[in-house]
Amino acid sequence: MMLQPLRTLLICTMVQMGSVFFAGNSFAQQRMPERSTSELGISVGGITYKGEVAPRYRFLSNRPALMVFYKRDFSRALSWRGSLLLGRINAQDEQYQKKVPLAEYRKATVNTSVLELSGGIDYNFLDYYDFRRRTRWTPYFTVGAAAVVYNNKTTAEDPNLIYGQPDNEPYKTGFAFAVPVGAGVKYALSHHLNLGFEFGARAMFTDDFDNLSTKNEQVMNRHDNDWYFYNGISISYTFYRLNCPQ
Repeated sequence: MMLQPLRTLLICTMVQMGSVFFAGNSFAQQRMPERSTSELGISVGGITYKGEVAPRYRFLSNRPALMVFYKRDFSRALSWRGSLLLGRINAQDEQYQKKVPLAEYRKATVNTSVLELSGGIDYNFLDYYDFRRRTRWTPYFTVGAAAVVYNNKTTAEDPNLIYGQPDNEPYKTGFAFAVPVGAGVKYALSHHLNLGFEFGARAMFTDDFDNLSTKNEQVMNRHDNDWYFYNGISISYTFYRLNCPQ
């Protein structure tokens, strides 16, 4: 259910981004930006996941997470971005057992530590660095690619249901790729300081994020890849560089 709206949003945004590229190529020499900007910031928020033990997004399942990011513009609308995200996910079947009978039967708990390194592009819908505006702000869309290292332990009250043995498996470290897609808004507190809010979903290319993809098929679904989500509030500092005319 979540994939279709995200695909639609991605397609619409890529069309707009394409128009910016073509326009930029046509008028680059005539309208060279007077300054280049870059941002360095930190974001504090929450992280949660969607998978076997958490079949849908649940805001109350968010756990503390921290992100450090750097952005650099290459047009008035587009910016490169790189970020490092660190967080720990916790999900429990008991949070869904009233609506999902399998959760009441399985009684599993997922604990996963996440380290994500990502790169991508931000598309700003308004000209954020137009200082003729009394209030500078813009909504933005972001898309990219990420490498993820995770350390997981999934336990159950009866380990035989999942592992076919009397003991739960120990922590397991894995590596995966993901596609971060998100949206946010940022507001200029001053000439250099920015306040932002962002929500992002990570579509993973694995179903082993919760260590349940190759276990007892009666208590899990190995045909549906896992997702995780980050939402946070950020503060960043803008650096300016004047561009000399050519």
